[in-house]
This record gives sequence, C-alpha cells and structure tokens, in this order.
Amino acid sequence: MGTQQILLIVLSVIIVGVAVVVGIMMFNNQAYNANKQAVASELTTYGSLVVQWWKTPTSQGGAGQDATNMVQADIAAYIGFNGANYSLTNTDTGEFRLTAATAADSTVTLVGLGKDTKAGLHPKVTTIVSLPDGTMNATAIDAATF
Repeated sequence: MGTQQILLIVLSVIIVGVAVVVGIMMFNNQAYNANKQAVASELTTYGSLVVQWWKTPTSQGGAGQDATNMVQADIAAYIGFNGANYSLTNTDTGEFRLTAATAADSTVTLVGLGKDTKAGLHPKVTTIVSLPDGTMNATAIDAATF
C-alpha cells in the first residue's frame, strides 16, 4: 500500500507541474497578444491625428488638404513625435515611428514595435493612412526590429 501512495503523490506532483507550466505559457501568450492589440490601438490614434493634420488649414499648422504640404517632419511634429527618426519611445506599449509620407499618393506610413517578446520577436504593426479619404490599413507581424 505504501508504494501505491508514493506513486500517486509523484503522479500528482507531475500533473501539477505540467499545469503550472501550461498556465505560464498561456499567460505569456495573452500578454503578447494584448501588447500587439495595444500597439495597433495606439497607431490608430496616431493615424487619426495624421488625418486631423491633413484637414487642418496651413495657417494653423496643417496641410490644408494639399499633398504638396506633406513634409514628414511637419507631420511628426504635429502628432507629437520627437527624437531621432521621428520616434516616440516613451510609451508603455512600445516604440512608434513615422516612416514615410508620400505626396504622390497622399499616404503616411506609421510603424509600431511592441515591448513584449515571444520567441525573441516583438509585435510589429504597420498602419498606412490614405489621406484624401482618411482610411487606415493595418498589418501585424512578428519581427525582431523595425
């Protein structure tokens, strides 16, 4: 009878250990996915500010809906980006950059790299804002860097 009880105790410890490991993995995956969604949400906010800049008259620091006024530094300053490469690194979510402002097709590209990692990769979300109609298209991938 003693051997059977020891076997049950060992089996119980193994089952509890596996359950703890699975729980930790599920928590980490949820944290990573939450960070990816937070990056996408912040980029939507920045995209809305870009549309606001587009519709603001030039006399008030905007583009006045004129593609010839699309200067990357002006857009970055209007939406509050600072630092090298127009990056805003002081958020809890991640690092965000305005990577392109193309006057030819009136688009602005914003990229966000989340702080959480999974298998050495960060959530990276790219949002392209089409200014004449104010639409935003976002794609999310896992990437090591910008």
